[in-house]
Amino acid sequence: MVARKAGDLVNRTGSSFEASLPHLVDQHVGLRIRMRRKMFGWSQERLAEYVGLTFQQVQKYEKGANRVSASKLWAIAQALETDVAAFFDGLESATEARDGSQPEIEVNKFLASADGLDLVEAFSRLHSPALRRLVITLARALSEPANCEAHVQGG
Repeated sequence: MVARKAGDLVNRTGSSFEASLPHLVDQHVGLRIRMRRKMFGWSQERLAEYVGLTFQQVQKYEKGANRVSASKLWAIAQALETDVAAFFDGLESATEARDGSQPEIEVNKFLASADGLDLVEAFSRLHSPALRRLVITLARALSEPANCEAHVQGG
């Protein structure tokens, strides 16, 4: 048991508040499950039905709010046609940034979003290197702070 420091937040059960937050590993595994599920075009309901869960439980797994048991992780890997280790890929770099400031964490979150997956899917269908460079140049230009502010202000 880890000794508490003065000023630590404590929840109703008397345990450290930090202990009740989702663990970085659980968040990472959940994010990887979400990315793989979305690559398959599956809803949370479909994955849940396939592995014998409720869609709410899949939601909790994907958010890292609940830990995935070894047997469920194996079943999810089977359903999504991958191995269990795939859900831990990139974990080393994620654990180095416990404060969430590392760009790789934000990139993974974006890639797991519907927009991120749509963008990657569309971009991967562009076979011309020149066309890909044009899309990257456009995205960079649109993401300049001045352009972002003008869009927000309606200009």
